[in-house]
Amino acid sequence: MTTFTVWKFEDPEGAARAAASLKAAEADGVVKIVDHAVLSWPQGAEKPALEHEHDSTKRGAGWGALWGILGGALFMVPVAGAIIGAGIGALAKATDGTGITKSDLERIRTEVVPGTSALFMVTDAADVDRLGERFHGRDATLISTNLTEAERAILLETFGGR
Repeated sequence: MTTFTVWKFEDPEGAARAAASLKAAEADGVVKIVDHAVLSWPQGAEKPALEHEHDSTKRGAGWGALWGILGGALFMVPVAGAIIGAGIGALAKATDGTGITKSDLERIRTEVVPGTSALFMVTDAADVDRLGERFHGRDATLISTNLTEAERAILLETFGGR
């Protein structure tokens, strides 16, 4: 099953470290990375930086466009009441059909702040138990996923996230 998840880390380098572990897990046959992006927002920076690599040449271009929307437009929308609501509404239309909802976008927008980072990933064929061993104990919070509630609970238990 292809899974979209967003994990938040409490420091600007946390997502990059997790991405390196994810790549090592793929090399060991634990997971297939369809695509991923790392968003890092150092304290004092005006806006976050987004790094994206095309993991799957077949499907990477489509996800690359999505990362651009999420990383760029989501954090460039003015932070002012109705304006932010309209901006996120427009982004929700752009992400329609991806499994990313308006509430997901709002949560990403409010939780990823200066001094944090986020790992956006699309994975397939994961051995969740073996992958969880590599990620257990990292200070991560799951802020978005297209999994069912039961699958989400297993993921949180396995990875030790919140």
